[in-house]
Amino acid sequence: MDAVRVALLREVLAGTEWLGATRRFAGALRASAVAHGGGLLLVGTPEYEPWHLAAHLVDEAAWSGTPELAPTLVRHAARASDPAHLAVGLGRLAAARHGETLLVVSPDEPGAPLLERVHDVRRAGATVLALGTGEGELTTMAHEALAVPQGGELDLDTVQHLVSAAAGENAVPSGRGRGRFRDRLSRLAESLTAPPPPRW
Repeated sequence: MDAVRVALLREVLAGTEWLGATRRFAGALRASAVAHGGGLLLVGTPEYEPWHLAAHLVDEAAWSGTPELAPTLVRHAARASDPAHLAVGLGRLAAARHGETLLVVSPDEPGAPLLERVHDVRRAGATVLALGTGEGELTTMAHEALAVPQGGELDLDTVQHLVSAAAGENAVPSGRGRGRFRDRLSRLAESLTAPPPPRW
């Protein structure tokens, strides 16, 4: 979803709780990643890998000049033969430390093995954020959570677009106003005419 579509979606959602909720969550994500500077880890479930969110956050990090927003995608079935950005396995969570941020994206309540790893990450001093159903142990464990109920007015993928866009925008110094939106459109046009990036 490009900047124009995000802007249109925001117009449609004006007056709902979603704009404020996604901006607050994005602000917490940005604040944790930037303030601590230890790195942003992103993990899903064995059935749902948030690679699309990872790609958008990498773009937002570049566009906003905030490299701390570029996540490390942690995968359940990573292989050493995968490209470097896709080869980080669950062992990375065991190495998480104070100052790092873990964002867990899950359309359902994660299973016990992932919850145990998230608990260990939190106990090690990392900040835990959750994007999912808003119910269960993951939400209780998270320092900040954004609930996306199944069957609600927005699906998880759409909310991820809103969060990633807000994280990048909030990182841009205030006072640039409409120029900020034009800058993003200009960068979008440049990216559309540039050679394709490596595949996620």
